[in-house]
Amino acid sequence: MNAIHGELIRLLATRLPLWTLLAAVCAGSITGLLALIGPENSTTPMPGIDTTPGAGLVVGLGALLLFIPALIGTVAITGEYRHHTIGTTFLAVPRRGRVLGAKLAVYTVLGLLYGVVASVTAGVTLIGAAALRGVTLGLSAEQLVVMLGQLAVASTVYMVLGVGIGALARHQLLAIGIVLGYFYFLEHVLMLIPGVNALYPFLPGGATASLTRFTFLTDAIAEQTALTAAPLASPVMGAAILVAYALLAAGAALLAPLRRDLR
Repeated sequence: MNAIHGELIRLLATRLPLWTLLAAVCAGSITGLLALIGPENSTTPMPGIDTTPGAGLVVGLGALLLFIPALIGTVAITGEYRHHTIGTTFLAVPRRGRVLGAKLAVYTVLGLLYGVVASVTAGVTLIGAAALRGVTLGLSAEQLVVMLGQLAVASTVYMVLGVGIGALARHQLLAIGIVLGYFYFLEHVLMLIPGVNALYPFLPGGATASLTRFTFLTDAIAEQTALTAAPLASPVMGAAILVAYALLAAGAALLAPLRRDLR
């Protein structure tokens, strides 16, 4: 508890919580902006927000911004190595596993806070956009809350994934490159390889799509290629896969620094 308290004080002494909240508000506001523009007005017309598929699509697009909490977690950990403050931290609490455990606990809460703020902002702006356009939202209140809650859970997991990647890579630019390269390039490439694309539902992006039922990417690739989209898992299975990745990332974050030099 002392380590967690110290990590919380250290975090609150920086601007990271403020930037995290601002990023969450901006990410959530994009949902309202898309709803205001109207998916039916895109170059390739899609269902409007007055339909269940259209409203679900606008909300689900928030899954494409989950790299943001992953980057926040990555930068938070690698920043200590970059500015050489991690040595002081380990001197204050010599047991590195305890230090990394405290960081994981604090950034899990920060990830949940990011997800809640982003989801609430997305919900409020979506309802506001529907009201301004004078249309009835194609999702019931219960459906909207469930979808936004799923995104909040996914945001928490991605924050933990970012912490794990940062603890493993330690070098900030390398860790950022891994996060962006994987979520924006590697997973999409794997979806285009016959046979290999069957693994997509078990990757972080596929598990997120399973949890949120956001199939826009897989459907788009299937339409543009001769490949058959891999069937997604159930939302429960998607959540279980994401939790498994979070546990793996947490284990890596705890074990990797134990026997490594700080330089």
